[in-house]
Amino acid sequence: MLVLAAVFVCHIADIIILLVATIDNGWFVSDVRSTGLWGRWDYVEGVWNLTSLPPSPSYPKEYLQAVQASSILACIFSIIGLFVFVAQLFTLPKGQRFIASGVFQFLAFLCIMIAASIYTDRFHLNEQELGHYGHCYILAWIAFVLSFISSITYFVLRKK
Repeated sequence: MLVLAAVFVCHIADIIILLVATIDNGWFVSDVRSTGLWGRWDYVEGVWNLTSLPPSPSYPKEYLQAVQASSILACIFSIIGLFVFVAQLFTLPKGQRFIASGVFQFLAFLCIMIAASIYTDRFHLNEQELGHYGHCYILAWIAFVLSFISSITYFVLRKK
């Protein structure tokens, strides 16, 4: 019972981290700029102003849309996985439990890995001296690890 509670808490933490990483503007930050998946905050004359991401070689539109879509899909798969986990806990016999939950968590793991990998490979390549990767970028990689751990745990718990 304690293991199930720990897995549930890990799953909730994963969902929260995924949502923060997807929604917040902190993927690449500096003293005067904070860039996220949806926009960029610029610090001008003592005020933070939200602007859209400029269409430039720094933000290729196709890759940006792929990162946005993958991040959203990771959130959706993780949330569905939690609901499936709760439903399977009370409805399926031992040996069949948690397979679908593990699959959804594995899909969330793949989606956030794709999003973070594309962001690493395609964005801010020539801007490293202008800033650094921010908290959302780090949270995305933490969610990657948590999703993988919970998906493997669901597959192991299937047998118990």
